[in-house]
Amino acid sequence: MILVLAASCTDAGLTKSGLDPEKFVSLTDGKPTALYTLSNPDGMEVCITNYGGRIVSIMVPDRNGKMQDVVLGFDNIEDYKTIPSDFGAAIGRYANRINQGRFTLDGKEYQLPQNNFGHCLHGGPEGWQYKVYDVLEADDSTLTLALDSPDGDEGFPGNVHAEVKYTLGNDSSLKIEYSARTGRPTVINMTNHSYFNLSGNPSCPATDHLLYINADSYTPVDSTFMTTGEILPVEGTPMDFRNAKTVGKDIDADFRQLHNGRGYDHNWVLNTAGDMTKAAAVLYSPESGIKLDVYTDEPGIQVYTGNFLDGTVIGKHGVAYPFRASVCLETQHYPDSPNKPEWPSVVLRPGENYRSTCIFVFSTVVPAENN
Repeated sequence: MILVLAASCTDAGLTKSGLDPEKFVSLTDGKPTALYTLSNPDGMEVCITNYGGRIVSIMVPDRNGKMQDVVLGFDNIEDYKTIPSDFGAAIGRYANRINQGRFTLDGKEYQLPQNNFGHCLHGGPEGWQYKVYDVLEADDSTLTLALDSPDGDEGFPGNVHAEVKYTLGNDSSLKIEYSARTGRPTVINMTNHSYFNLSGNPSCPATDHLLYINADSYTPVDSTFMTTGEILPVEGTPMDFRNAKTVGKDIDADFRQLHNGRGYDHNWVLNTAGDMTKAAAVLYSPESGIKLDVYTDEPGIQVYTGNFLDGTVIGKHGVAYPFRASVCLETQHYPDSPNKPEWPSVVLRPGENYRSTCIFVFSTVVPAENN
């Protein structure tokens, strides 16, 4: 019953973002998929599919009151299933990279798939972004999804029960709450992988967006995108976003880390120390006036600037997504933490509860000359 009710949308049959819920109805791995729509009294709309727990669209008003879709994605379930992507996904069991797909826990070594430059990325090629989540709760403002990951899933130990709860607030906030428990010691690091283009025009790069990151340091990577184990200061480098600047200002600078990452694809060590009253990052489109504040209790945030987009992926409404068409703001523990015991732990043991929260808050900014 929940599936049928939650998939129902506007009288015209389409969501505000122009999605047809019927194109998300399928049976995948023996489980039903659908499109779920959250809305608030101010007209904001968020569409999510339980395939990969993916945010498909986020409609928010720009400075002129026109509704804009500010995330990249596909407009049908088949593209999500057949075109490899992380668009909008609830990533697990381990977001980001694990070196050579290996880690040791309690004296036992585990080998994971090596699906990215010799490393395990985002839980492997069959990570949770390609699984069908069960729907536990669905109404106009809340969607709670659950996934049971068996012991040995992509090489990870332990039966894990994970949940992701999306709540759309009346303050134009989208809260994402992750939780998990396990039957055996394991590692877990969940995040959301939405690709933001706040201009509402994803046919254009997002390099004109202003970005602020509340971090004095970051974790550098080698040429295979793997963290070196260092934590380096951003001071005096293109990695310094403590004062907001455009994404494109320094992205092509002659700086080793930008060569290694093909742009920005790095984890920043947040100053917020889990304090969710302080913004971890702020993204702003001068074209639309839409601003996104990100709050989290996680110690890090991975910022990825769509460096592997190249115009070959056709997204919603037939738009080809060009190079650097978006900015991803992935709140999480640091990459390869299972192999770096000096960093905040990602180990989850039986009887413990994994919890992580991210809040996206949308607003608009009117230029001073228009005030």
